Amino acid sequence: MTAPAAQLAPLSRLPASVDAVIVGAGFAGLYMLLRLRRMNMSAVVIEAGDGVGGTWYWNRYPGARCDIESLEYQYGFDDDLARDWKWTERYAAQPEILRYIQFVADRYELRDGIQFETRVTSATFDEDAKRWTVTTNRGETVSARFCIMATGCLSSARVPEFKGLDSFTGEWYHTGAWPHEGVDFTGKRVGVIGTGSSAIQSIPHIARQAAHLTVFQRTANFSIPAHNGPVDPEREKEMSAQYSVFRARARASQGGVVPRMVPVRSALEATPEERQQEYQQRWEYGGFAIGSTYNDLAINKESNDTAAEFVRSKIREIVKDPETAEVLCPRDYPFATKRLCIDIDYFETYNRPNVSLVDVKGSPIEEITRHGVRVGDKEYEFDAIVFATGFDAMTGALSNIDIRGRDGLALTEKWEHGPRTYLGLQVAGFPNLFTITGPGSPSVLSNMIVSIEQHVDWISDCLGYLREHELQTIEATVEAEDAWVDHVNQVANFTLYPLANSWYIGANVPGKPRVFMPYIGGVGVYGARCAEVAAADYEGFTLGGM
Repeated sequence: MTAPAAQLAPLSRLPASVDAVIVGAGFAGLYMLLRLRRMNMSAVVIEAGDGVGGTWYWNRYPGARCDIESLEYQYGFDDDLARDWKWTERYAAQPEILRYIQFVADRYELRDGIQFETRVTSATFDEDAKRWTVTTNRGETVSARFCIMATGCLSSARVPEFKGLDSFTGEWYHTGAWPHEGVDFTGKRVGVIGTGSSAIQSIPHIARQAAHLTVFQRTANFSIPAHNGPVDPEREKEMSAQYSVFRARARASQGGVVPRMVPVRSALEATPEERQQEYQQRWEYGGFAIGSTYNDLAINKESNDTAAEFVRSKIREIVKDPETAEVLCPRDYPFATKRLCIDIDYFETYNRPNVSLVDVKGSPIEEITRHGVRVGDKEYEFDAIVFATGFDAMTGALSNIDIRGRDGLALTEKWEHGPRTYLGLQVAGFPNLFTITGPGSPSVLSNMIVSIEQHVDWISDCLGYLREHELQTIEATVEAEDAWVDHVNQVANFTLYPLANSWYIGANVPGKPRVFMPYIGGVGVYGARCAEVAAADYEGFTLGGM
């Protein structure tokens, strides 16, 4: 790969005034900064961490890696960038993804537009000045015409409020805020609470170190083997030759990835033998391919049951103890209606003599004690506890900032009964505030890089339109917002997804309103709708003059 540009020093102080404040220096924030600079608009990025990376800066737990194939999980705005960076694995691990983001920041000389180790505490819209005042934990303020939230969908780590946590005398960690120096579990008794994606990735690694590992599972998860390995050189060569074509196909797809195996019929149209063969083929390929074996797995419960039972049969084949295998078999929700997990030796780990599984669905964790975890009348003693309990997804990072729009309306108050947006891009009552991959957009149901680029491109084009037409503000109308929220719900209710108590509906956060947050209609359909809105002079938005 080519050498990066010389590193520029990050900002030491915020400017008093800019065209746009961008919150977050992950994939979204970096690309947003680049686009605005190319438009000759002044912008500053405010980032809580001491480096770029966003999700991949914070999530450094053992085994952390992307569940989208590396060749698809990269920026698509520059063909030369795609050709100059060489991925080593089919599914890149966190350190490699972080190096890629750092490479991008240096290549496009973005660091001097970022103030690190700074948290935004509030953002308030001044109706008279038609500007946002953004305040940080350092006591600095910056005035901006536009406030762009690139805070990420999975960036607000959630530690359950277990009784007695403060009394635990050992060490405890959350997978979403892992120590950068790493953790050595050698010879220790370790408890992992949770069996979602971060747990499924980290458990095999922790098990290889720990003297004994105990996993506390409330809800079993469907997981498919990654069959990870080196990047396929032929696939890489094929994509490199026409990368922009591949990215255009990804943007027109359902999930933001170029489909390798396109479903053409219902699972019920196939014989049991044919289904077994088709599922087996995709199981051996690995990753998300199994979810597109048939065209009705997301909408037909009877068809979905065939995929669910196939995966359960695989769990029974892998896990040697029948009782443990049955506990690991998901039965409470349809296949893939929670985020489908991609693993490396997850189920195999339960065959290790130093690994135990505790089912806490019927008998939940009572408290964290001085020495470990108490479930019912039994106490499990640990030297370390790992909380793999996920995030306050899609809204948590925004709710942690005191965001106030017209008439001092707080975003948390506006979203008291669940998030409401127009296209996942704007919120009525909050002019010139944009949310990249916000609630109501495909976001977490897609290849995030594709969705991020589509949003950043749309926002950039929108700001260019305002400048060209000498307009000062843009704000979603209540009518457009209501219609979009209704549409998002209607599409979701057509599927099996709402049958699962997932973080897609906020079910993992006590007291959070149960609202299906991402748009399930597909990246291509969504992108087309966004383009139609822009072509119609930003239909559904109110545009204000200078």
